[in-house]
Amino acid sequence: MTRRTRAEMEAAILAAGRTQLRERGAAALSLREVAREVGVVSSAVYRYVDSRDELLTRLLVDAFDGLADAVDDALSEVPGDGPGVAGAAARLGTLARSVRAWGVAHPAEWGLLYGTPVPGFAASPDRTGGPGTRVMARVLELVAAGGLGDVPTGRDDVLVPFAREAVAELGVDASADEVAAAMTWWAGLVGLVSAEVFGAWGPVPDGLGEALLERWLGGASGAPSEG
Repeated sequence: MTRRTRAEMEAAILAAGRTQLRERGAAALSLREVAREVGVVSSAVYRYVDSRDELLTRLLVDAFDGLADAVDDALSEVPGDGPGVAGAAARLGTLARSVRAWGVAHPAEWGLLYGTPVPGFAASPDRTGGPGTRVMARVLELVAAGGLGDVPTGRDDVLVPFAREAVAELGVDASADEVAAAMTWWAGLVGLVSAEVFGAWGPVPDGLGEALLERWLGGASGAPSEG
């Protein structure tokens, strides 16, 4: 058998971990099973990933990047020079639809990102912070461009001071009120997609998730509905 490079081994380990995630869930991830899948003894896998938590962290980063790449691809197909607020609102709608489409197509990865936390595991923000805020930064850019219309101002609740600190981390030119509005919108979208992905509605007719998203978009933002 041809000797694999370190990069090839790490890619194979990540792929095996992704398969386990989809078939058994994050809590059941096993490095021993991963080693068997990639064709090495269990001790050898630790040369490339030193713990289950390290593999979970890599899977998190991979999933965050997969979601963000899907959003970027969808937005790249929408003209970026639309008329002001209307253009930003349309792009915000495109972003929401691409997030839902990715979540429905990747339920295991969505569960890792936004589902029940894995017992005993906490990823390092230094590793996941950048990938994990890529989509949120795009949301904020569009909110700051008027995608939600006029956002509430002058509130002095706990969200605004928190949002004020988040502005610098996201690297977007926006006010604390716009960050608060973007966070609220994003929380609603994640909740809507999670309800569909995790089967909260029970048996449903085809198209219900899409219809709910379009109805939510019509009420949560100025994004035009496709329904």
